[in-house]
Amino acid sequence: MTRGKHPNKDIRAAVEHALKHGWRLKPAKGHGWGVLFCPENDPACRSGKFCIKSVWSTPRRPEEHARDIRKWVDDCIHMGDAKK
Repeated sequence: MTRGKHPNKDIRAAVEHALKHGWRLKPAKGHGWGVLFCPENDPACRSGKFCIKSVWSTPRRPEEHARDIRKWVDDCIHMGDAKK
């Protein structure tokens, strides 16, 4: 990814957590800062919604957004494989 680091430290740490577990980050246009994609792209995960999470540039509550990103990554059905 060529985009710089996220301006908020909590969100930056959550994005790094996702990247550490194999997720990829694609820059977004407009209000979004980026989009995280699970490396598996499995339709069985999240009832066919796949594991895709938007990363906002200036969320109203950055700490809560960072917590949501971490939870999204950790709740992926493939995270069990990564934790082993």
